[in-house]
Amino acid sequence: MRRTYPLYQVDAFADGVFKGNPAAVVPLETWLPDETLAAIAEENNLSETAFFVPKAGQGQYHLRWFTPTFEIDLCGHATLAAAWVIFHELGYAGERICFESQSGPLFVERAGDLLVLDFPSWPPERVAVTEAMTRAFGAEPLEAWAGRDLLCVFAHEDMVRGMRPNHAAFYDLPYVCNIASAAGKAGGKFDIVSRVFCPEAGIPEDPVTGSAHSLLTPFWTARLGKVKLRSYQASKRGGRLWCELKDGRVRIAGNAALYLRGHIELEGAS
Repeated sequence: MRRTYPLYQVDAFADGVFKGNPAAVVPLETWLPDETLAAIAEENNLSETAFFVPKAGQGQYHLRWFTPTFEIDLCGHATLAAAWVIFHELGYAGERICFESQSGPLFVERAGDLLVLDFPSWPPERVAVTEAMTRAFGAEPLEAWAGRDLLCVFAHEDMVRGMRPNHAAFYDLPYVCNIASAAGKAGGKFDIVSRVFCPEAGIPEDPVTGSAHSLLTPFWTARLGKVKLRSYQASKRGGRLWCELKDGRVRIAGNAALYLRGHIELEGAS
């Protein structure tokens, strides 16, 4: 039997198309087999495809994310994209959405033109800088910090912006998500500037990574002495995020823009 499923592509952390991080969003009534979800994500070939299924209760959903190679436990930009679809395409009139996920409950609420993610806070712990890190990033970090992800801190934002990483060398590091970051220039537009590399997940460089800010926000708020941060991810597409550490959680705000509406045609899916 042939089945049709809606598909949206949304540019997250962007104020218009062709910016930010594109995510595919597939609303479902019930879960498809995991191998089908993985095949759809591989076919989409975006850094993440988000799938959600409604739960009992208004504005409540179960959310999962797949890269082109495997399922992951947290994704910021695809969560933002999924919420944008629920608010703007599916007509949800409430102010707040609750997603159940592998990383616990995640909330998204409207704040004017922005959508605000309520995510866990993952403060990293200091680790030794290694030669493998320098090879991978193509520059020697001042410091290295790690938790779920690796954060390497560099002397100034120009080093991060101009970085030429060795993507193959990231396979020698025991992390899927590898973050390069520096404080923004004094008097500049941004408090922090970052880039994120995830070749093991099939993503040589992620355009904008919301989940990385679960680590970046507690680190840089402590380092800079402020609870609100203006963050820029300096990939080719680029993306702006407004971050805040509040009540032990990280709030990450951004815009999103719809790129396409379509349908997936599957044979025998159920």
